[in-house]
Amino acid sequence: MSAVEAGEREGERGGGKPAAPAWRGGFGRLWTAAVVSRFGDALRGAALPLLAVSLTDSPVLVSLVTACGFLPWLLFGLIGGAIADRVDQRRAMWAVDAVRAALMAGFAVAVWLDHATIGLLLALGFALTTLQTLFDNAATALLPSVVGQEALGRANARLMTGQEVMGRFVGAPLLPVLLGLGAAVPFWADAATYLLAALLVASLGVAAPERAPRPAGRTLRQEIAEGIRLLWRDRVLRSLCGCTMLVNIGIGALIATLVLIVTGWLDAGNTGYAVVVTVYGIGSVAGGLVAAWITDRLGRIRSLVVCGAAQLAALVALGTIRGLPVAVAAMGLFGFAGMVWNVTEVTMMQQRSPAEMLGRVSAAFRTLTVAGTPLGALLGGVIAEAWGLNSPALAAAALFACGLVALVPGMRSGIN
Repeated sequence: MSAVEAGEREGERGGGKPAAPAWRGGFGRLWTAAVVSRFGDALRGAALPLLAVSLTDSPVLVSLVTACGFLPWLLFGLIGGAIADRVDQRRAMWAVDAVRAALMAGFAVAVWLDHATIGLLLALGFALTTLQTLFDNAATALLPSVVGQEALGRANARLMTGQEVMGRFVGAPLLPVLLGLGAAVPFWADAATYLLAALLVASLGVAAPERAPRPAGRTLRQEIAEGIRLLWRDRVLRSLCGCTMLVNIGIGALIATLVLIVTGWLDAGNTGYAVVVTVYGIGSVAGGLVAAWITDRLGRIRSLVVCGAAQLAALVALGTIRGLPVAVAAMGLFGFAGMVWNVTEVTMMQQRSPAEMLGRVSAAFRTLTVAGTPLGALLGGVIAEAWGLNSPALAAAALFACGLVALVPGMRSGIN
């Protein structure tokens, strides 16, 4: 058993309190870069659909704006992970952000000059997400070098909580103000956040992890296959990946139809929907604040099971009890448990993967699990039309139940 794995098992038994990441130095700059970038992403994510509906009357073209946020992961996610394991991850991250800043600034100019088209918008979304496949895998692989294995859980929790607060409670609410200054202003702001994030990451004094020399003639295809094989051979990660893929199908169905559930089945109107979404965000932030505390006491696998069961119960309540207060409470619980799940999932993947292969394992995991979300969104609409507006929540609950069953092999692996 490796020292890392032994330390992980000790933490799972509650044998010691993991260290907290120090804010000074590398982690503080990495956290700031992530939060600033998330602010820009929130502005762009909210502004692009509004711009899309002003450029076209086609629902299909408008829906493609969202699809562009998933398709590159399915096409290039594995390649991005393999490249992340070949290069200096810090340099890859700041270079990607510099390119994204240039692309976004160019798009802002097009909007300012009234030359934006739906085709340009779709191309931008596709290009940004394609670059993100390299950035996200490199970021996942870099974090253990910045904070160390023992502080990963708390580092992930702080990163995700900061991003949630900045994106949901600062970026999105600020959009109407920026739009009042001009249609191009949110995109200029997004370009500036990419540039600032690039400067912060470039200033990190983190050495690239040591890697064994690659044999001559080694191809990306062979390296990608190594990452997939490692993911498959690790019983815990394999179980977690299968579980996450199933629950993401359910989450996709819920996201696509939540507005119909609240405004249609509950008849709560736009105000009710805004309240539900806001409480979901509050629950997510609260979950991030206590995620490390929960996993310290329950262990990671048990935390996943408890959180999955809580989300399942929330979905059943949402789909069976016709009342806005119940929906608000259910979505608050759903967001809380979901954030704890996300922090725990990423930390387990980082701790169980060899440093030289973390980019590829992360890419394989993300590619398989991300595929469930657009599939679920499509199924959610079909299910709602066939069996009623509340049925996607119940279908999602059934998928969560199947996902928890998929975790059983991981429970039997010896990590409690």
